[in-house]
Amino acid sequence: MNDARRNPGDAPSLTAAQVAEMVGGRIDGDPEVLLKGVAPLGQAQSAEMGFLAQRRYLREMAGTQAGALLVSEELAQAVENHPCRIVVKDAHGALPVLLSHFYPEAPREPGIHPTAVFGKGVALGKGVSIGPYAVLEEGVVLGDRASVGSHSVLGAGSRVGEDSVIHPHVVLYPKTQLGARVIIHAGARVGADGFGYVPDGEGIAKVPQVGGCVLEDDVEVGANTCIDRGSIGDTRVGRFSKLDNLVQLAHNVQVGRCVLMAAFTGVSGSTEIGNGVMTAGQTGFSGHLKIGDGVRVAAKSAVLRDVPAGMTVSGSPAREHRETLRAQGLMFRLPETTQKIKELEKRLAALEGSEEG
Repeated sequence: MNDARRNPGDAPSLTAAQVAEMVGGRIDGDPEVLLKGVAPLGQAQSAEMGFLAQRRYLREMAGTQAGALLVSEELAQAVENHPCRIVVKDAHGALPVLLSHFYPEAPREPGIHPTAVFGKGVALGKGVSIGPYAVLEEGVVLGDRASVGSHSVLGAGSRVGEDSVIHPHVVLYPKTQLGARVIIHAGARVGADGFGYVPDGEGIAKVPQVGGCVLEDDVEVGANTCIDRGSIGDTRVGRFSKLDNLVQLAHNVQVGRCVLMAAFTGVSGSTEIGNGVMTAGQTGFSGHLKIGDGVRVAAKSAVLRDVPAGMTVSGSPAREHRETLRAQGLMFRLPETTQKIKELEKRLAALEGSEEG
């Protein structure tokens, strides 16, 4: 059941030349340096690669002990004195293949813990892993090689695709649908009732939430994120989309493919998020909006109206980013402007007084 990364010593070391070949980069310096891991510049040791993708981290070069540097092309000249540099177009883009090599996932051992609880009609694929005190209610279907962590609850009629990983203390409400290779981190709640209520003359009546919740293939959901089921119809998260910790999607939200949402993003009911959208932390969307493909939303923005495809927005309420910057620039000059206005008022009053005299 353990899916923690192994120690880097578990993976074979690579020469700098082998690393360069693996990431499609070029080697500047000694190609025979042996490397067994990747680390931040300030922490890297002689058998590790330092990682440099942003200019701000050049300040850490002075104290680094890294045996080699994985560096983006635009920063290569700034570190040309280092004895071994692996230069790539995009250092961030080169990381996944290296981290997968040096820190491989520990294999999951298939098996079912004796404390797991099963309802009627549960169907299990080949090679599944089910941890202590996990609960699979009536009619749950678990695909081949899927993994369910300890104390997780899969509600009646839920379906989990092959190679999906459900970490400990996750709850899938009834009839939640997960595609293949979905990852749900600890504490997430998927398919809970949406926030639907109406005044009924005596108080506030709950509107039954009868829709579903669907996460397509290769979706990843962060710890303690909550995704509501649809009130009527489904809430849906498209393939390859990745949600950070503490994200909230309300009922009937539609998230497209390859969307990235940072922590504390909140999306109100029935809003449609297009493909390839990126939201920074603490971003909020009001309900029933249409957000076009490729939109970028800056941190702490409040999106209150539709956003066309390709636009970058910021601020509260969110506007086109350059417009927000201009408005902020004017706001920051308010004290100076106010003082100038007071001086002009004094001069004007003095002129008017002299004319009256």
